Amino acid sequence: MTAVDERPAPPAQAPRSRPNRLLALLRNSWRQLTSMRTALVLLFLLAVAAIPGSVLPQRGVNPEDVRDYFTAYPDLAPVLDRIGAFEAFGSVWFSAIYLLLFTSLIGCITPRLRDHVRALRSKPPAAPKRLDRLPQHTVLPAPEGGAAAIAEALRRRRWRVVVRGDEVSAEKGYLKETGNLLFHSSMVVVLVGVALGSWYGWSGNRLLVAGEENAFCNTRQQYAESKLGPRVGAADLPGFCVRLDDFEARFIESGQPEFFNAKVTVDEDGGERRQANFSVNSPLRLDGANVYLLGHGYAPVIRYTDRFGRSQTSAVPFLTTGDIGLTSEGLAAFPDINVDPATGSRDPNLQMAFSGLYLPTAPAAAPFARSEYPTERNPALNLVAYRGNLGMDAGIPGSIYKLDQRQVSAGKVKEVGTKLLRKGETWKLDDGTTVEFLDTKPYITLSVRYDPGSTLLLVSSAVLLVGLMGSLFGRRRRVFFRVLPADPASGSPTSGSSLVEAGGLPRTDHPGFADEFAQLVAAIGGDGRPDEEAGVDRDGGDRAGAREGAE
Repeated sequence: MTAVDERPAPPAQAPRSRPNRLLALLRNSWRQLTSMRTALVLLFLLAVAAIPGSVLPQRGVNPEDVRDYFTAYPDLAPVLDRIGAFEAFGSVWFSAIYLLLFTSLIGCITPRLRDHVRALRSKPPAAPKRLDRLPQHTVLPAPEGGAAAIAEALRRRRWRVVVRGDEVSAEKGYLKETGNLLFHSSMVVVLVGVALGSWYGWSGNRLLVAGEENAFCNTRQQYAESKLGPRVGAADLPGFCVRLDDFEARFIESGQPEFFNAKVTVDEDGGERRQANFSVNSPLRLDGANVYLLGHGYAPVIRYTDRFGRSQTSAVPFLTTGDIGLTSEGLAAFPDINVDPATGSRDPNLQMAFSGLYLPTAPAAAPFARSEYPTERNPALNLVAYRGNLGMDAGIPGSIYKLDQRQVSAGKVKEVGTKLLRKGETWKLDDGTTVEFLDTKPYITLSVRYDPGSTLLLVSSAVLLVGLMGSLFGRRRRVFFRVLPADPASGSPTSGSSLVEAGGLPRTDHPGFADEFAQLVAAIGGDGRPDEEAGVDRDGGDRAGAREGAE
């Protein structure tokens, strides 16, 4: 007869509901996101994502280079533009990595900060029963005063100490975890500072020629290049005007720069007009903006007199070619000349332009193609005259520093002569008109910037370095001391006196802990001898049996 198992079957487990599965998925995803490994991966991805912003031209910085890139690579450029490569730091993928890294770091830091605060508030743990099993162990004669004297010696060496009867526990090296938390917290603050600068900051570049007629005010239209953050509008720019009065530059005989100083007049809203000086490493600090000196050069003053006897003067900056002598090239255009006073009409085919090469220190003999020194020791202006329709009436944007070569190629503009002029010299052209090289004016290139996160970035970067040093050089370690009374009947050389058993262990890798432990033992009252020399077995008992009674 077969036995029948009458025990009730276990109840079947109900399938996990969809909300529970969703919560489990979210919890696991959060744990994965806030792990330190994920934070390191995201930091690496952020560095990789920044490469396009460094390699490719960016619209917010130099839109002309972006247009040139489209011209040079007509097939590749549209593809890169669709993925935001020309606005890398404002693209969706860069912002996503940025926000994920920000979230990951906060998720990593918060529990570690909570645990570290708890560890700082807690007392060092009690001594383990078997001190002889710790990496460092010794036995020494008890100092006079026992556990209290040991605790006082440890406190003098900045150990956190707690005394429990005849046992002393001490801990040191919280700087390592503190440094780690400072380092990672500073990284979060750095990200916040970068975000503030990106959202609420703005910048603009401007070339400023000396003279009251060339003063500029802080409006977006007066910048050659400008970039406003997403939270900044043109009306939010602070009101101020700057005029360049004088510029001083000194060079050593080899042509290397020695000193730069720009003297300007500043007129700020709500303030009095004032004089100010600034240089390369000392920016002009205004209310709501900083003005940085980037470079300098010369603007030749050229006066052209047309066939009707009317004169126009141009002081257009000539851009430096990059050599040490500040050789510069530029264009002086006169589109509104030769207006017939009788009829008021103007023939566009009689417009004039002078493409020039300016040499602050021209060589003594030809060729006059390169300046020998950056200051004006022997200034000369090599001009090429052009006559014809310059194409400026069509309203097509173009550079003010170069002649439109399309007009030259089409035959609408023709070269009419070349001439090397010194200051004060006049050149008479074939049609009776004249051009005169009057003088030069200095100009400077400026970068006007406002970054509300700069102070935050500076402070957080300094704290980051401090935290990094703490995390690298801090070492967490613990030591324990137990006072043991000796057995008078043991026959030990130390009979009748107490012994102290000491042990220590590093919480992290610390190659120098053995030497530190030996010095600590010697300072407390022992000589730091090994266990065998002190009459103690690694198993925990002494050969004379003094510790058997104590245990």
